[in-house]
Amino acid sequence: MIKSNALWQFWIDRGGTFTDVVARAPDGTLQTRKLLSVNPKHYADAAVEGIRRSLGVQSGPLPPGLVGDVRMGTTVATNALLERKGEPTLLAITSGFGDALQIGWQARPELFVREIVLNDQLYDRVVEIDERVTADGQIDRPLDEDRARADLTAAHAAGLRAVAIVLVHGWRFTDHERRLAAIAREVGFEQVSVSHEIGALIKLIGRGDTTVADAYLSPILRAYVERVGSSSGRTRRFSSCSRRAG
Repeated sequence: MIKSNALWQFWIDRGGTFTDVVARAPDGTLQTRKLLSVNPKHYADAAVEGIRRSLGVQSGPLPPGLVGDVRMGTTVATNALLERKGEPTLLAITSGFGDALQIGWQARPELFVREIVLNDQLYDRVVEIDERVTADGQIDRPLDEDRARADLTAAHAAGLRAVAIVLVHGWRFTDHERRLAAIAREVGFEQVSVSHEIGALIKLIGRGDTTVADAYLSPILRAYVERVGSSSGRTRRFSSCSRRAG
């Protein structure tokens, strides 16, 4: 038996082609709708349009106090990744490892092909951070905060607002990553993804790729969630997929 609720509740699956909306009215009855995900001639956003149609509100702000919960799965981040429409991102990585993510695992999809074409990277710019922590946690080179701040400031001045911080052995010994993240926020970066928070993996490549993807996609997904939350009258809450998985 479906219990009644004083407010409307929505479960939405926004795909690349169609958006499916399941709505539960305050009396417990269920409604379902299928809308084109992209239909600019008729509505700006399919998820919001589904909510409007359920509530019977054609235009203008939604009346407050009607919507209790909106839960949504979406391919917005996946589409941004496939179409390379994420946030321009800076990679901050330990000095000497600036091309580590580009080199990757050196896997050859075609063993005897002589010309290897590397995939384009999600990050737009790299800064190499003067620091080094050994595998047992000893400080081989202290973090050069002045140089790091200057490099981050230059990248911010160039228009970058998202940074992925990936330091060698930073998955376990986190002090340098934490301090670098604090500096990045002081400089003005709006999205700061830190590898030991996103995915504390031992391997640098896997940890780095995951952190870069988080920095690249989180602003896009956050903007969409906030837009839907604002339109539906709900308080916006956001967590990136990679952060939850980590």
